Amino acid sequence: MVVILFAVSGSAQTIIIKGKVKDGYTLEPIPYASINVVGLSSYGTASNERGEFSLQINGPQRTLSISSVGYDVREVTLSEENEQYEDIFLYAQNAIEAVSVKAPKLKYSNKDNPAVELIRQVVAHRDENRLTGQDYVEYNQYEKIVLGLSNLSEKFKNRKIFKNYQFLFQQDSLGTDDSSYVLPAFMEEKYTKNYYRKNPKTTSQEVLAQKQADFDPRFVDNSGLSNYLKRLYDEVEIYDNNVTILTNQFLSPIANTAPNFYRFYITDTIKNGTEELVELSFFPRNKSNLLFKGKLHVTMDGKYAVKYAVMSVNKEINLNFVRGLDVELFFDKDNQDKYYLTKSDLDIEFSLTGKGKGIRGKRVVMLDNYTSGLVRADSVYQTARNTTNTPSANQTPVDWTAIRPEPLAANEAVVYQNIEGLQNMSSFKRIMDISSLVLAGYKQAGPVEIGPVNTFYSYNPVEGLRLRLGGRTTEQLSERFYAEAFGAYGTRDQQWKYFVSGTYALNKKSPYKFPQHYIRASVSHDTKIPGQNLDFIQEDNILLSFKRGEDLSYLYNEQYRLDYKLEMEGNFAFTSGLNVWKQMPAGVLAYRQIQPDGTTRNISELNTTEVHVGVRWAPNEQFYQGKNYRTPIVNEFPIFNLNYTAGLKNVLNGEYNYHNFTAGAFKRVYLSQLGYADVNIDGTYILGNNIPYPLLTIHRANQTYAYQLSSYNLMNFMEFVSDHHAALQVQYYMNGFLFNKIPLLKKLKLREVFSFKGIYGGLRDSNNPDISNQVYEWQRNSDGVVSSYTFEGSPYMEASVGVANIFKILRVDAVKRLSYLDHPNAPNWGIRARIKFDF
Repeated sequence: MVVILFAVSGSAQTIIIKGKVKDGYTLEPIPYASINVVGLSSYGTASNERGEFSLQINGPQRTLSISSVGYDVREVTLSEENEQYEDIFLYAQNAIEAVSVKAPKLKYSNKDNPAVELIRQVVAHRDENRLTGQDYVEYNQYEKIVLGLSNLSEKFKNRKIFKNYQFLFQQDSLGTDDSSYVLPAFMEEKYTKNYYRKNPKTTSQEVLAQKQADFDPRFVDNSGLSNYLKRLYDEVEIYDNNVTILTNQFLSPIANTAPNFYRFYITDTIKNGTEELVELSFFPRNKSNLLFKGKLHVTMDGKYAVKYAVMSVNKEINLNFVRGLDVELFFDKDNQDKYYLTKSDLDIEFSLTGKGKGIRGKRVVMLDNYTSGLVRADSVYQTARNTTNTPSANQTPVDWTAIRPEPLAANEAVVYQNIEGLQNMSSFKRIMDISSLVLAGYKQAGPVEIGPVNTFYSYNPVEGLRLRLGGRTTEQLSERFYAEAFGAYGTRDQQWKYFVSGTYALNKKSPYKFPQHYIRASVSHDTKIPGQNLDFIQEDNILLSFKRGEDLSYLYNEQYRLDYKLEMEGNFAFTSGLNVWKQMPAGVLAYRQIQPDGTTRNISELNTTEVHVGVRWAPNEQFYQGKNYRTPIVNEFPIFNLNYTAGLKNVLNGEYNYHNFTAGAFKRVYLSQLGYADVNIDGTYILGNNIPYPLLTIHRANQTYAYQLSSYNLMNFMEFVSDHHAALQVQYYMNGFLFNKIPLLKKLKLREVFSFKGIYGGLRDSNNPDISNQVYEWQRNSDGVVSSYTFEGSPYMEASVGVANIFKILRVDAVKRLSYLDHPNAPNWGIRARIKFDF
């Protein structure tokens, strides 16, 4: 047991002590040394796996108790400076120089292991020691997220390019010397009142105050950035079986199956006043799996509650771009003598390499005024989540110094002011403008932005070289009206294409931001591959110009649309609209119909008029709003959608009556150490007789060499058509669970991925070209061979086995087609690749 005594000062000033605890003989860092402030039993810290620590003391206490097994006591006296750094050398008890005694290595076993028996008691008492085990709970919660560049040297700071940005650099409170700097780039604080009721289970949260360092909304979706960081730095609930961090699930050391994945050891006994605690150290059995290592302090009062926890991850863990991950949890007793979380501290440092510059982020959650058993009126528990009380003009602004449980660190206190000043610098605006062009594809030009640049050039066999230029207006022109347009020209077909739209925002918000509420009118004349609806990318993206097989079936689409969209709190969305649509076949695509006299008539255009309504519900959905698309931040909650489209004959030249019903659902299923699976199901039923196949469901195929998640990667364009179908798609990511057990693959941090896609449906006789001559004939390829079909008594299926995380960003799949191999030009198998950034 080691105790470090610091001089006690009568001053109530705030001091920050940082440093490193080292072994005095080997100079190696001493990890997880417990550091507590004497007189504040629930407050303290611990050295991380590198022996580093930082502690802020608010008040007169200046005596710290640092515990580490096997070391002698040492006393150190601090000065009265506000910020101090100390290298602390500890010496092993009864160390005998030049003598080494090695104990025999014993095989670890769960059987008759007192540490395992103790952790099983913690698991058995888990529900009674967690918030959700109480009948009624209410508390105030303060949370803070800080993010910035880290481990910056004096040389880096003094580069010429940063001459005008010196005010941004701050000394690193966790650095190892005074020449280590950080550049804080983001900070958000939130203070809430929270209520919980067990039966019926209800939670409510009222946001009392919120503050964020915002960037120019033309370049950054500040709300989306906040959501993304909160998803990466999720709240750590150690009493859950799995702890979600960096969108991955780590097995908790007190999960039901923890003894199968961790090794546990009793390493110390601690007496803190009247409390008796046992220190449990734990280590992963497989260092590459998503597991923690660290220590737990467990109460020995019969409750077996966690009093303190410190956790980190092994350097060999199969995790990308993470240089360090440290978790600290503090617990104390409430008014009913039950333990509750008082403070959670999650610190993650990202880096492309093990050394050098990085990005460090930290999320701190602190609870106070925690009360159990206090019953409130039903209306309190039914308050909508995330309700914000925004102060009116005549109300007193929020005094953050009064509601923060602890003051901001020196390098945090200046973040808001620095980010605000940054927005006014012309050089920074240029940097953001260039970044927007490179990353999002748009160039700012006053009240308009030009782009997306990745569509300026593309190629397809009908248009040849396609040149395009477009843009749209921003809030600088109008908060309510937004216009978007592009013009394109094909060098082979020598035709102009265009798109023009006008959107009126009914809530004075950009139609590209949540919540959307707008009316949009648009007119377009453009090319399209029948049945293709791409997610997060446009069809004339240059990356889609390279395809396998025959790619000659195109449409010239002329559309006049009127659309309405309403998004509501709770992530419920309603859409409706009118679409007047003229299809004109191009390339080898031809609309032909057999006449009563047996001849075949070519049809030059197909006209339809449609009205549609749709609903979408995505509870607890999070996303980052880009310039064109929302990038989902996937969580465990499902997404549902239901749509209805009616074709209207004799209305605005519409030629057919039909009713199209579609429904779908998506769910990510987490499987703890076995990874996770993304499951998609969807189905369609179209009512109507004698409907030509272009108005039915042409199933989404992929003839590029990129692996597409929502398409059938070995299906040819326009190969399958149906008026009713059901489909299942599963993407299963094992996160290296198998590869982590193979030495070479373990070192490369490769990960397994599997997929299955199946779809089954058919055509009623009245809509089947093989049976009825009242509809268009099947499509034929350039050789005159029929190339479109419906399902014939069996589903279309394909499966893949892949290796992900190649060079940390690449996924490569071997895809096998399992059915309908006799179709013309049907590939038996193929290699497909996909860029995937993941932790």
